[in-house]
Amino acid sequence: MNKLTHFDETGQAHMVDVGQKAHTHRIATATGSIQMQKSTFDMVMSGSHKKGDVIGIARIAAIQATKKSPDLIPLCHPIALTRVAVEFTPDESQSTIHCTVTTENIGQTGVEIEALTGVQIGLLTIYDMCKAVDRGMVIKEVKLLEKSGGKSGTWKA
Repeated sequence: MNKLTHFDETGQAHMVDVGQKAHTHRIATATGSIQMQKSTFDMVMSGSHKKGDVIGIARIAAIQATKKSPDLIPLCHPIALTRVAVEFTPDESQSTIHCTVTTENIGQTGVEIEALTGVQIGLLTIYDMCKAVDRGMVIKEVKLLEKSGGKSGTWKA
């Protein structure tokens, strides 16, 4: 595939027609991380942040974001997700929290955008909740790890 599918033959943006595509089981996993000061990391991990359970709230935000992807990405199809899994993994040595989101459906289009959106919003929620004590946090390395299903099959980073 050597062309951008969101443009028609005249160069106009359009939503890709997936009506004739087969319904297949589709899975996508994306990841990213947020690095922060050690004191911020310790506050989040100990649960002593005055706003409450930062990771728990970020998990809910990530799940909610996967379902809102077509509201945020103009040409993204609304799809019925069958599963969303969100994992946050702390890395104390780097004062970093890694986020991994896996999305699934049985449908005619993939779930990569939903997984990537979930990661971004999960990490942004951590930033939002902690910005009062650490405005220098860095969200980094957000990427698709793998996807499967559909005509293009399996892809791994």
